[in-house]
Amino acid sequence: MIRTPDEFVTELRGLSHRYWGTHPFHQRMHAGELTRDELRTWAANRWYYQCVLPRKDAAIISNCPDPEIRRAWLDRIVYHDGTSGDDTESGRERWLRLCEAVGLRRAEVLAETQVVPGVRFAVDAYVTFARTRPWLEAIASGLTEMFSGHLMQRRVADMLAKYDWISRADLAYFTNRIDAVSGEGKSTLDIVVRHSITREQQDAAIAALSFKCDVLWSMLDAIDLACRDRQT
Repeated sequence: MIRTPDEFVTELRGLSHRYWGTHPFHQRMHAGELTRDELRTWAANRWYYQCVLPRKDAAIISNCPDPEIRRAWLDRIVYHDGTSGDDTESGRERWLRLCEAVGLRRAEVLAETQVVPGVRFAVDAYVTFARTRPWLEAIASGLTEMFSGHLMQRRVADMLAKYDWISRADLAYFTNRIDAVSGEGKSTLDIVVRHSITREQQDAAIAALSFKCDVLWSMLDAIDLACRDRQT
């Protein structure tokens, strides 16, 4: 039997405990327990995730038959890639500024020399999922947006309080995404609920969001392990 919209949304939101905000590495970050080297490792590896988001979103657009959704989704690509190579307010440029703030050189971040295999594998699996699964499942996998706004708010407050060498300007990626990601989460949820018209589609959407949570968790597992290996 198909779930009611409220039941469906409740099940999707029920995956919030699997989101990477509860990962031990993030807990240590918010507690101010990470070293500068650990923050650099995190930022350099998270870059790989940030830089492939436009490719993931392009895959969704290429598979989606609805022009209204394609037009709306295009904004995500433009935000992350920017309107030109000189766009200093794009998502990628804001993340690169954060990388520089924690002590990384831009060239080494772009060269991806610090990206560990586990992160690369998880992120590539996410892009492959978006390319090969039905467009509705790929969109549903992005419903982690429902959980990220509050985490970004907490991250900004905690990093400013616990790492006095990081400034608010350095955290522009997060401060400028808090409101946007909340709006995107609402619109994404509306699309998934509206177009999941069978129990099978609802089940697939829940599984897709679960998969995305696994991707993010696996990334932090790999980053945490890399940090610990460098300390030994």
